[in-house]
Amino acid sequence: MDIKQIQDLIRFVSKSGVNEVSIEQEGFKITIKTNQAQTIVNATVPAEHHHAPAPAPAAAAPVAAAPAVEAPADTSKYITVRSPMIGTFYRSASPEKPIFVNVGDEIKPGDVLCIIEAMKLFNEIESEVSGRVVKILSDNASPVEYDQPLFLVEPL
Repeated sequence: MDIKQIQDLIRFVSKSGVNEVSIEQEGFKITIKTNQAQTIVNATVPAEHHHAPAPAPAAAAPVAAAPAVEAPADTSKYITVRSPMIGTFYRSASPEKPIFVNVGDEIKPGDVLCIIEAMKLFNEIESEVSGRVVKILSDNASPVEYDQPLFLVEPL
């Protein structure tokens, strides 16, 4: 099962109202449990099915936080960029690399905004809109849920 199939399954379970789904295929088992507040995904892949070692998270060099800029209370004029999956939010490819976007940066479709790590896969999240980043709504290296707001973007 690839990450796209898992994402589709999570979306389906979240919207269907089903409380739990378990799927077992050769060498792979996934259980998705949901309630109104959250969705929990447990996946098991036997060690012999791993194809590449996962990069170790580096905690030595923290990424600098974005400058604090308060977004106006009325956010209806902004586009909300949401997480397409459950995982861990990262603002840069590694602690040594530059941050993808900061508050005030102009973005266009195809620009990488962040990375979300899901099941040891690092997924680049690209912008689908043009605009200026007004607020970053998630902290670096923090867990995010499916459909959680990540960025507020002012359309240009």
